[in-house]
Amino acid sequence: MTNFAGEFFYYDLFATKGIEYIIVIGFLLALVGFWKWVSTSPYAETLVPAEAGFARWFLFPENLYYHRGHTWAKEEEGYLKVGIDDFAQKLVGRPEAIELPSVGEKLDQGGRAIKFRVDSKAIEMVSPVKGEVVDINEEVLKNPSVLTEDPYEKGWLIKVRPDDTKRNLRNLISGSLAKVWFEESVEALKERISGRLGYLLQDGGVPVSGMAKMIDEKNWDRICREFFLTED
Repeated sequence: MTNFAGEFFYYDLFATKGIEYIIVIGFLLALVGFWKWVSTSPYAETLVPAEAGFARWFLFPENLYYHRGHTWAKEEEGYLKVGIDDFAQKLVGRPEAIELPSVGEKLDQGGRAIKFRVDSKAIEMVSPVKGEVVDINEEVLKNPSVLTEDPYEKGWLIKVRPDDTKRNLRNLISGSLAKVWFEESVEALKERISGRLGYLLQDGGVPVSGMAKMIDEKNWDRICREFFLTED
């Protein structure tokens, strides 16, 4: 005599488990695909490592040259491409307007060159290199969101023909030294925003993007002087 109830139970269990197995396998395949995408991204080998804790909130390519005022330079086809790093971008947030030097203008390394307007605040940043401006990123002027979405690629700001490429880059920091400096900057920022500047952390202990809008003028000037090196 055939045990239909047993067969039905076995079939129903197999069908249910089969669906679960398919879901699990699908999830694992999607996870593998995502990991491959992360591994081949332009930032895959250049991010601050996970053990850095608070620093995980920031993208940091180690293959760029950094000025301690949180601007970067990248050698490219006879000129130097210039932008701001993710640390500065997250402090500033999405600016209402960006002011860049004109093509043909001469810049000094460490001299003021970039200005952002956020609400009533004018935020200035320095040029990481010395030379003549040969191009500006019109796209980022039209749409400042490009800067906040991709500060190291599409969000570059100016291209400079340097007076002396080697000397310019020698005065900047890169690689492991830049990584240590970046992590120190992040920790210093954490101390400022969780201490005397008030509580400006999201849930989970990461800073609010665009903190310029949330910090009073006096304290914001202090932040700029300390991190962007724009003290008169």
